[in-house]
Amino acid sequence: MTDRWPAVAGAFYEADRERLIEQIEWCFKHPLGPGMLPSRTTIGEHKIIGLVSPHAGYMYSGPIAAHGYYELSKREAVDTVIILGPNHTGMGSGVSIYPEGYWITPLGKVGVDRELGMLIAKFSEIADLDEMAHLHEHSIEVQIPFLQYIWETFSIVPITMFMQTPVIARKLARGIYEAERELGKTVAVIASTDFTHYEPYSAAYRKDKMAIEAILSLDSNLLYERIVQYDISMCGPGPVMTLTEYAKLKNDIKPRLLKYATSGDITGEKAAVVGYASIVFY
Repeated sequence: MTDRWPAVAGAFYEADRERLIEQIEWCFKHPLGPGMLPSRTTIGEHKIIGLVSPHAGYMYSGPIAAHGYYELSKREAVDTVIILGPNHTGMGSGVSIYPEGYWITPLGKVGVDRELGMLIAKFSEIADLDEMAHLHEHSIEVQIPFLQYIWETFSIVPITMFMQTPVIARKLARGIYEAERELGKTVAVIASTDFTHYEPYSAAYRKDKMAIEAILSLDSNLLYERIVQYDISMCGPGPVMTLTEYAKLKNDIKPRLLKYATSGDITGEKAAVVGYASIVFY
């Protein structure tokens, strides 16, 4: 068993347990967030299978991410959360599943679902069991404290994607779907991505609107085409396309945009912003 220690605690989010809880609650109560804390007793009518969630520092994207976790809190905790993130570092395999052990945050440790991860690798035929890609990657790590805040017990399968094409996404989605069916576990899939990077406010809104429209239409090919055609600097198209293809395998899934905003909406600096979206898949 191996422990994966935080790479960005103290930078992307608070490193102290109590201060981190305060920061997460600030995200929920922020004017750009849901405006309230999750209710531990409210179970929603819709079964949420996944989220698109941002992964910048909590001070920038946390209020937008809080929208998705507010909705997810309405579902009873699942057995395993599959967290898909882009590989920003280039380390490790092209599609890397963290094999086993625990991921540690200031809120405690979360176990890796080794059995499910191995089956995803087997059924997808394109993923490797590999720790290296995860050592310094933040896109998955920043999702975990939000999950720990809303749920007490769950396991995770962290998957980073350096290869991010529709073909790879379809294969990985099929692997997730088949592994879930094989084990009979309840899962949720989180696709971690930010949208346009470091462009003027108006350009980011225009470009990200086109990308989000493709996601809401459950069309991975259209999303990929628009990213290429309009030079949309979205860092996690692979995770989002994988969630989209997984949703199509589940049938009768309806995505809904909960919130879109940019870093400029937080800071007031709009000359060069990063776009963030929270999208829920029911």
